Amino acid sequence: MLKDEIVDASIQSLRREGLLFLGLSAAIGIVVDVFVFHAFRLNYILIGMAFSATLVNRIPEEKTAEILEPYAPVLNVSLVLVIVNLGMPLDYRLIAGAGLFTAVYILSRALGKIGGAYLGGKWTKAPDTVTRYLGFTLLPHSGVSLVFTGIAATTLSSIDPSLAAIVQGTIVAAAIINEVIAVVIAKYAFQWAGEIQTR
Repeated sequence: MLKDEIVDASIQSLRREGLLFLGLSAAIGIVVDVFVFHAFRLNYILIGMAFSATLVNRIPEEKTAEILEPYAPVLNVSLVLVIVNLGMPLDYRLIAGAGLFTAVYILSRALGKIGGAYLGGKWTKAPDTVTRYLGFTLLPHSGVSLVFTGIAATTLSSIDPSLAAIVQGTIVAAAIINEVIAVVIAKYAFQWAGEIQTR
Protein backbone atom coordinates (compact mmCIF):
# COMPACT_ATOMS: atom_id res chain seq x y z
CA MET A 1 0.00 0.00 0.00
CA LEU A 2 2.73 2.43 1.02
CA LYS A 3 4.75 1.43 -2.06
CA ASP A 4 1.80 2.29 -4.35
CA GLU A 5 1.39 5.67 -2.66
CA ILE A 6 5.10 6.41 -3.14
CA VAL A 7 4.89 5.44 -6.84
CA ASP A 8 1.77 7.62 -7.32
CA ALA A 9 3.47 10.56 -5.59
CA SER A 10 6.54 10.05 -7.77
CA ILE A 11 4.42 10.03 -10.95
CA GLN A 12 2.54 13.16 -9.86
CA SER A 13 5.87 14.86 -9.14
CA LEU A 14 7.23 13.94 -12.58
CA ARG A 15 4.04 15.23 -14.24
CA ARG A 16 4.33 18.56 -12.42
CA GLU A 17 8.02 18.72 -13.28
CA GLY A 18 7.23 18.01 -16.93
CA LEU A 19 4.59 20.75 -17.13
CA LEU A 20 6.94 23.17 -15.38
CA PHE A 21 9.74 22.35 -17.82
CA LEU A 22 7.39 22.71 -20.83
CA GLY A 23 6.21 26.10 -19.57
CA LEU A 24 9.79 27.16 -18.91
CA SER A 25 10.85 26.07 -22.42
CA ALA A 26 8.04 28.06 -24.05
CA ALA A 27 8.74 31.09 -21.82
CA ILE A 28 12.44 31.07 -22.77
CA GLY A 29 11.43 30.84 -26.44
CA ILE A 30 9.09 33.83 -26.11
CA VAL A 31 11.73 35.89 -24.27
CA VAL A 32 14.29 35.14 -27.02
CA ASP A 33 11.75 36.04 -29.71
CA VAL A 34 10.71 39.32 -28.07
CA PHE A 35 14.08 40.60 -26.84
CA VAL A 36 16.53 39.11 -29.34
CA PHE A 37 14.65 38.75 -32.64
CA HIS A 38 11.89 41.33 -31.96
CA ALA A 39 9.53 38.96 -33.81
CA PHE A 40 8.27 35.40 -33.48
CA ARG A 41 11.10 33.55 -35.25
CA LEU A 42 11.78 30.50 -33.08
CA ASN A 43 10.06 27.28 -33.99
CA TYR A 44 7.91 26.14 -31.10
CA ILE A 45 7.47 22.69 -32.63
CA LEU A 46 11.21 22.16 -32.18
CA ILE A 47 11.00 23.46 -28.62
CA GLY A 48 8.22 20.95 -27.96
CA MET A 49 10.26 18.13 -29.51
CA ALA A 50 13.27 19.04 -27.38
CA PHE A 51 11.04 19.12 -24.29
CA SER A 52 9.55 15.71 -25.11
CA ALA A 53 12.93 14.11 -25.74
CA THR A 54 14.32 15.50 -22.48
CA LEU A 55 11.29 14.48 -20.42
CA VAL A 56 11.06 10.95 -21.78
CA ASN A 57 14.77 10.34 -21.21
CA ARG A 58 14.48 11.45 -17.58
CA ILE A 59 11.59 9.11 -16.79
CA PRO A 60 12.14 5.43 -16.00
CA GLU A 61 10.87 3.42 -18.97
CA GLU A 62 8.25 1.49 -16.98
CA LYS A 63 6.62 4.75 -15.82
CA THR A 64 6.52 6.50 -19.20
CA ALA A 65 3.12 5.21 -20.35
CA GLU A 66 1.48 6.00 -17.02
CA ILE A 67 2.91 9.52 -16.85
CA LEU A 68 2.07 10.38 -20.46
CA GLU A 69 -1.47 8.94 -20.29
CA PRO A 70 -3.18 12.26 -19.38
CA TYR A 71 -1.41 13.96 -22.32
CA ALA A 72 -2.62 11.42 -24.92
CA PRO A 73 -5.83 13.25 -25.97
CA VAL A 74 -3.95 16.56 -26.27
CA LEU A 75 -1.15 14.91 -28.26
CA ASN A 76 -3.59 13.24 -30.67
CA VAL A 77 -5.46 16.48 -31.36
CA SER A 78 -2.18 18.40 -31.68
CA LEU A 79 -0.78 15.93 -34.24
CA VAL A 80 -3.95 16.14 -36.32
CA LEU A 81 -3.84 19.95 -36.21
CA VAL A 82 -0.15 20.04 -37.23
CA ILE A 83 -0.68 17.71 -40.20
CA VAL A 84 -3.84 19.56 -41.33
CA ASN A 85 -2.04 22.89 -40.95
CA LEU A 86 0.83 21.64 -43.11
CA GLY A 87 -1.46 20.10 -45.70
CA MET A 88 -3.87 23.01 -46.18
CA PRO A 89 -1.55 25.32 -48.15
CA LEU A 90 -0.21 22.51 -50.37
CA ASP A 91 -1.08 22.67 -54.04
CA TYR A 92 -1.38 19.25 -55.72
CA ARG A 93 0.19 20.74 -58.87
CA LEU A 94 3.44 21.15 -56.91
CA ILE A 95 3.68 17.35 -56.70
CA ALA A 96 3.60 16.96 -60.47
CA GLY A 97 6.25 19.66 -60.90
CA ALA A 98 8.72 18.06 -58.49
CA GLY A 99 9.31 14.82 -60.45
CA LEU A 100 13.11 14.76 -60.76
CA PHE A 101 13.67 16.24 -57.31
CA THR A 102 11.30 13.66 -55.82
CA ALA A 103 13.12 10.76 -57.50
CA VAL A 104 16.52 12.02 -56.33
CA TYR A 105 15.18 12.62 -52.81
CA ILE A 106 13.57 9.17 -52.50
CA LEU A 107 16.63 7.34 -53.84
CA SER A 108 19.19 9.27 -51.78
CA ARG A 109 17.04 8.96 -48.65
CA ALA A 110 16.65 5.20 -49.15
CA LEU A 111 20.38 4.81 -49.81
CA GLY A 112 21.20 6.78 -46.67
CA LYS A 113 18.80 4.80 -44.47
CA ILE A 114 19.76 1.35 -45.78
CA GLY A 115 23.49 2.13 -46.04
CA GLY A 116 23.60 3.90 -42.68
CA ALA A 117 21.80 1.06 -40.90
CA TYR A 118 24.09 -1.49 -42.55
CA LEU A 119 27.28 0.38 -41.65
CA GLY A 120 26.02 1.14 -38.14
CA GLY A 121 25.10 -2.51 -37.65
CA LYS A 122 28.53 -3.66 -38.80
CA TRP A 123 30.29 -1.05 -36.69
CA THR A 124 28.39 -1.97 -33.52
CA LYS A 125 28.51 -5.72 -34.27
CA ALA A 126 24.70 -5.92 -34.25
CA PRO A 127 22.97 -9.18 -35.21
CA ASP A 128 22.74 -9.90 -38.96
CA THR A 129 18.98 -9.34 -38.96
CA VAL A 130 19.53 -5.77 -37.73
CA THR A 131 22.37 -5.09 -40.17
CA ARG A 132 20.48 -6.43 -43.19
CA TYR A 133 16.91 -5.31 -42.58
CA LEU A 134 16.82 -2.28 -40.25
CA GLY A 135 17.34 0.20 -43.09
CA PHE A 136 14.29 -1.14 -44.96
CA THR A 137 12.10 -0.72 -41.88
CA LEU A 138 13.12 2.95 -41.66
CA LEU A 139 11.91 3.82 -45.16
CA PRO A 140 8.32 4.92 -44.40
CA HIS A 141 7.96 8.66 -43.93
CA SER A 142 6.91 10.13 -40.62
CA GLY A 143 5.02 13.24 -39.70
CA VAL A 144 8.29 14.78 -38.56
CA SER A 145 9.44 15.19 -42.17
CA LEU A 146 6.23 17.08 -42.94
CA VAL A 147 6.79 19.30 -39.90
CA PHE A 148 10.31 20.13 -41.09
CA THR A 149 8.95 20.71 -44.61
CA GLY A 150 6.61 23.31 -43.18
CA ILE A 151 9.51 24.96 -41.34
CA ALA A 152 11.69 24.97 -44.48
CA ALA A 153 8.88 26.28 -46.69
CA THR A 154 8.08 29.08 -44.25
CA THR A 155 11.75 30.09 -44.06
CA LEU A 156 12.32 29.88 -47.82
CA SER A 157 9.12 31.70 -48.79
CA SER A 158 10.60 34.97 -47.55
CA ILE A 159 13.78 34.37 -49.59
CA ASP A 160 12.48 32.72 -52.78
CA PRO A 161 8.88 31.42 -52.97
CA SER A 162 9.77 29.15 -55.91
CA LEU A 163 12.25 27.26 -53.70
CA ALA A 164 9.57 26.84 -51.05
CA ALA A 165 7.23 25.38 -53.69
CA ILE A 166 9.91 22.92 -54.86
CA VAL A 167 10.63 21.77 -51.29
CA GLN A 168 6.93 21.34 -50.51
CA GLY A 169 6.21 19.47 -53.72
CA THR A 170 9.24 17.22 -53.38
CA ILE A 171 8.68 16.16 -49.78
CA VAL A 172 4.92 15.74 -50.09
CA ALA A 173 5.25 13.65 -53.27
CA ALA A 174 7.96 11.55 -51.61
CA ALA A 175 5.79 11.11 -48.50
CA ILE A 176 2.85 9.90 -50.59
CA ILE A 177 5.01 7.48 -52.60
CA ASN A 178 6.84 6.24 -49.50
CA GLU A 179 3.61 5.70 -47.57
CA VAL A 180 2.42 3.41 -50.37
CA ILE A 181 5.60 1.57 -51.37
CA ALA A 182 7.92 1.81 -48.35
CA VAL A 183 5.30 0.53 -45.91
CA VAL A 184 5.04 -2.72 -47.91
CA ILE A 185 8.85 -3.00 -48.07
CA ALA A 186 9.08 -2.39 -44.30
CA LYS A 187 6.49 -5.11 -43.64
CA TYR A 188 8.50 -7.63 -45.67
CA ALA A 189 11.72 -6.53 -43.93
CA PHE A 190 10.11 -7.28 -40.55
CA GLN A 191 9.08 -10.69 -41.88
CA TRP A 192 12.56 -11.43 -43.28
CA ALA A 193 14.07 -10.44 -39.92
CA GLY A 194 11.68 -12.84 -38.17
CA GLU A 195 10.10 -10.04 -36.12
CA ILE A 196 6.55 -10.74 -37.33
CA GLN A 197 5.03 -14.04 -38.33
CA THR A 198 3.16 -14.60 -41.59
CA ARG A 199 -0.20 -16.30 -41.40
